[in-house]
Parts: sequence; structure tokens; C-alpha cells
Amino acid sequence: MAQLWGGRFTKETDQLVYNFNASISFDKRFYEQDIKGSIAHVMMLCKQGILTEEEKREIIAGLESILSDVQSGKLEISEKYEDIHSFVEANLIDRIGDAGKKLHTGRSRNDQVALDMKLYTRGEIIALQGLVKEMLYELLEIMKAHTETIMPGFTHLQKAQPITLAHHMGAYFEMFKRDYSRLQDIYKRMNTCPLGAGALAGTTYPLDRNYTAELLGFDGPTLNSMDSVSDRDYLIELMSALATIMMHLSRFSEEVIIWNSNEYQFVEIDDGYSTGSSIMPQKKNPDIAELVRGKTGRVYGALMSILTTMKGIPLAYNKDMQEDKELVFDAIDTAKGCLALFTGMLATMKFNTDKMLESARHGFTNATDAADYLVNHNVPFRDAHGIVGQLVLYCIEKGIALDDMTLEEYQAISPVFQEDIYDAISMETCVNKRRTVGAPGPDVMREVIDIYTNYLENC
Repeated sequence: MAQLWGGRFTKETDQLVYNFNASISFDKRFYEQDIKGSIAHVMMLCKQGILTEEEKREIIAGLESILSDVQSGKLEISEKYEDIHSFVEANLIDRIGDAGKKLHTGRSRNDQVALDMKLYTRGEIIALQGLVKEMLYELLEIMKAHTETIMPGFTHLQKAQPITLAHHMGAYFEMFKRDYSRLQDIYKRMNTCPLGAGALAGTTYPLDRNYTAELLGFDGPTLNSMDSVSDRDYLIELMSALATIMMHLSRFSEEVIIWNSNEYQFVEIDDGYSTGSSIMPQKKNPDIAELVRGKTGRVYGALMSILTTMKGIPLAYNKDMQEDKELVFDAIDTAKGCLALFTGMLATMKFNTDKMLESARHGFTNATDAADYLVNHNVPFRDAHGIVGQLVLYCIEKGIALDDMTLEEYQAISPVFQEDIYDAISMETCVNKRRTVGAPGPDVMREVIDIYTNYLENC
């Protein structure tokens, strides 16, 4: 058992206890961050006269050789070590001798792991932002191509009013734009350096924490050493942001699944993002969308787990906090995978625009516009609502759309209708006359697309 704290103990830790306590199986993911943080720490110790220039060069060379050997596969991170910190320090001492024993001067594993987690999380936030941005670019491309592609808009899963595919995709653009903004906020709020906080009460060594923070790209040091080692708020914020991203992906997946059904046929998912049935040869299943929808619960679970873990922990560090890592790693990996796969599926998906238009026509999505026509001819809205309800009932009984009714049929229900009713309730008119900001009219939609294009160029 390779551990850093045996001096106070008179016998070996029970193997089961050691295995239960150890974190090397999952925190080995931190090896780059741990070594990067150690190099910065050594540079600061030398600057402050705590280490000599020769000791600094020797330790940094040893750390860089460990990093290189792990990256090349020459050195394996073994689970005989308790954690990644033990692995790095033990291997450093093996390589350079007594100078390696000075690496841990002025720090604790508490502030060390807090630093590793922040460095790792910061990098993953940047990666997540990149994936969200790719999603936004793909949505924007679809919007540009479909400002005049008419489809039904829904409420309660019932066809409501005609919109465009660009308008529908714009709703998801707004969702993922907020997700991108949330990730930016988390990065900004978490970007303070905990190294130098020690176990909980700082250290008597004359550390320059501002210098360490600068070396590692932080905005500055954390200002309370107890909070530095016990803060997991930024992880809870990230898990919450990931849960929201997954919720958006799940809603989108649900729509793709519905649109892909035989009953709708709005989209055709590319073969590369579909699977078949082992028994039914006609099947083409939207498995990627279904798995994204399913994995959302997994990320929700990670958020609830870390909230539950943290809720009863007194200051400062407690071993419970070790549970954060596997939850965070899994949630990040899951969200990244889902974002990448969904974007790929979206980029290769075909939209059946004729089916969308016909669905809008036969779903009475222009009923509100028929009522507005009557209102514009001095019929009170409540009366107009009742008249159009009769029209819809008549069409259902006849199996036709409002557009298919003759003028005589219209006038049999209300003499107010004239020949211009057909232009008033055409799908194109219903969409085009909605010109307020945020509405589906093609002209205003193109203005929004310009705003989105500018946003992506500058975010």
C-alpha cells in the first residue's frame, strides 16, 4: 500500500478498508492536472526561497518525465497507490530521491485535490462549450435553409398554429444559447485558485498565492482557506447546467422520435444514427434519440447525489466529498457524448417538408386566422370563435381541410365570409403576417438569424 500518512499508525490498514478509502481507480484521470499544479507550486516555492533553483529544476524535470511516460504508456498508473497524488509523489521520489520529498511543502492533499478538480472542471467546461456551440451552428444552418418551410406548431401535442421549421429550430437555439451562457457563468465564478489553503487553515510558509494563481490561469486565489477545501458549489452548478442541457436534448429527442414515426414522417433519420430490429425487418428505430432521452435521468441522478452528499457536511473537508468525482466524471462524459451524437444525427437528418405542410393544412392550424378574418369584418371575437368551431366540426365530418371548403359552404355557416377568406387562411399568409420580433414570419426570422450569426461569431 503506497500512502503518504503512515507515521502516526502502528499497523497496516485493513485491505478492505484501504480499497474502500482509495480513490486511484477514478482520480487517476487527474494526472495531468496534478502534475501541472505541482509544477506551479514548485515554481512558487522557489520564487519564495523555500526551494533552491537546483531543487526546482530537478523536481520539475522529474514531474515532466512522469507526465511524458504516463502519456506515452511507458508508466502505468497503478492501483497500488491510494490516490493520484501518492502516485505522482512516490514516482517522483523514486526518480530524483530526496528532492522529491520537498514537493509537498506548504500544501495538503485537501487543497491539492481541490485544485485538481477545478483545473479538470475548467477544461471540461471549455469542451462542453465547444460542443454546445457546434449544436448552435447546426441549428442555425437548418434555420437558414427553412425560413419558408411551413409546419404545424403544437400545444398539448395538438396541432395549434402554422409556423416554420426555422422558427421551431429557433426555440432550441434559444435553449442551447442559455446553456452556453450558464457554462460561461460557472467558469467565471469558479476561476479562483485553492492551492495554498492547506488542509483548512493555510500554512506558516510564506507562500505567494497570487503568483500560483497567475501561473495556473486563475483570476486570483480563493479568500477563505476553509471554504477553499470544502467548496463543491461549482460542481453542483455544473451538474445543474448539465441536467438542463440534458433536459433540452431530451425534449428535442422526444420530438425527433415523434417526427420520425410512421404517423408523422416529418423526418428521416440517417442510417448511421438508426438501428434495426432482430425480428422485424421493416423497422428503423431512432435509438440514438431514445438513448439521449434515457441518459438524461442518469445526469439528473448525479445532480441529486452530489446535493444529497453535501447537505450535511460540516466545515471543512470530509471524506464524503470524495464521492463527487465519479458523479461528475460520469455526468460530464454522458453530456458530452449526447451532445456530440445528437448534433451528428441532426446534421444528417432529412426533413420531409411536404409532409410538414400537409400536416399543418389538415390540422386546422389556420383556424385562429379564420376567426381573425371574421373579427376584421366586425364580428365579435367570441362569436367568431363559435363560428369557426362550427367550420372545424363540419370539416371533420367531411374529412376535409378549411382550405377545401367551397365559398357556399362557408357562407352557409356565416354570410360574412367572402372570396378573400382563402387568401386569409392560406398557410403562407398565416405565417407571413406574423412579423413581430420572435414570430415565425420569414422576414423577421431572417433578422433573428442575423442576430444569431453575430452571436456565434462573437461568443
